[in-house]
Amino acid sequence: MFPVWGAALLLVLAACSSVNKEKEELAEKISSETSIPFTKEKALEIVKTGFNAGDSYGEVWIRDYNTFIELSAEVFPAEVLKENLLVFFRLQGEDGNIVDGFIPTEKAGAGYDYIYSDLEPRYAGHKNTVETDQESSLIQSVYKYIQATGDQSILDEEIGGRSVAQRMEDALNFLLEERYSEKYGLLWGATTADWGDVQPEHDWGVFLTDDSHLCVDIYDNAMFLIAIENYMEMVPGKKAVWTEVHKKFAANSRKVLWDEKNQKFYPHRYLDDSPFPNDFNEDQIFYHGGTAVAIEAGLLSKDEIQASLMQMKANVNAIGAGSIGLTLYPAYPEGFFKNKGMYPYGYQNGGDWTWFGARMIQQLIRYGFLTDAYEQLLPMTRRVEENNGFYEWYTVENEPKGSGTFRGSAGVLYTAIEMLEDELK
Repeated sequence: MFPVWGAALLLVLAACSSVNKEKEELAEKISSETSIPFTKEKALEIVKTGFNAGDSYGEVWIRDYNTFIELSAEVFPAEVLKENLLVFFRLQGEDGNIVDGFIPTEKAGAGYDYIYSDLEPRYAGHKNTVETDQESSLIQSVYKYIQATGDQSILDEEIGGRSVAQRMEDALNFLLEERYSEKYGLLWGATTADWGDVQPEHDWGVFLTDDSHLCVDIYDNAMFLIAIENYMEMVPGKKAVWTEVHKKFAANSRKVLWDEKNQKFYPHRYLDDSPFPNDFNEDQIFYHGGTAVAIEAGLLSKDEIQASLMQMKANVNAIGAGSIGLTLYPAYPEGFFKNKGMYPYGYQNGGDWTWFGARMIQQLIRYGFLTDAYEQLLPMTRRVEENNGFYEWYTVENEPKGSGTFRGSAGVLYTAIEMLEDELK
């Protein structure tokens, strides 16, 4: 008979053999899947052409740049990438807030209340104030820039007498001072659909108004947690201060927003009341994008990730969508948003976005769900090949909509493929 340790060793060896066999099979499948190399080549082709979000956008958006800066590092010099980041810091508000995006001053005419700074006369900024992810997105972008280029000198760049490192902390403090809910111990924003930036109470819906219904959600707070982690790694001297903040926000995110019984996040918890009818059960809605970012923030266990994936797949099957990039399910009913583009399963109200779906793929790879990652990746790469581009979003019938050169989708999908290929080497 084998001693106990001998039996355990056999189990370990069997598990390793199974994993290796899985990797070999996946590597073989990838080598024969034409859409994967096509997607990578197309992503590089698109990112070479600039930094605006896509062909229907004039601005460089930080929430988008954050998701393709790593891809941009493949084709642009570090100084070019750095300069884009510094523009955001030059346009930073005195209270530490970060704009959504910037555009050459002479082209500023899209209807925003534009933001100007003597530190950056070339560009005008704008900010969709219903959202609370701009500050976190910029800090994450700086982190990714350093990881991609090895250039830590950006942290010492001085802008208006303050270093980038100091300005990043100013951005974090803005969120704590201006967007903090004492009621929940989390960051607040306006009511939007998952990670979106359109509130229900206005025809456009991107600015806070007296009619806004304030709430906390998982996307904003998960983004904040990731930003804190990135900041502490970049500026280790501040770790003692921000570790406690991180612990508090992680604990409160679980306490307030995680629905243990249904293994999902509640869409919103309101500071006062909801904008939706009293007989509408919003808690039935599953947020795909916010869940993916929460996994990136380390908020879910491996079992909870698996349960989340199962629910995402069930949602896709229920509505017949193309991929787990489905924003949410079920969608908010007709008329719940004044913005006409937010019809059920349109745009951010249940549209299918590779921009977030591929982030879920990345987390599946990170947590060892390699076969699942490959299976959920294919619908995304195959529609890139079929449509010869990276579209902003897709209908539940898998019809492409919006910008056909959406760089955020290119960036996250390229990174997901690279991660999977690295795991299979």
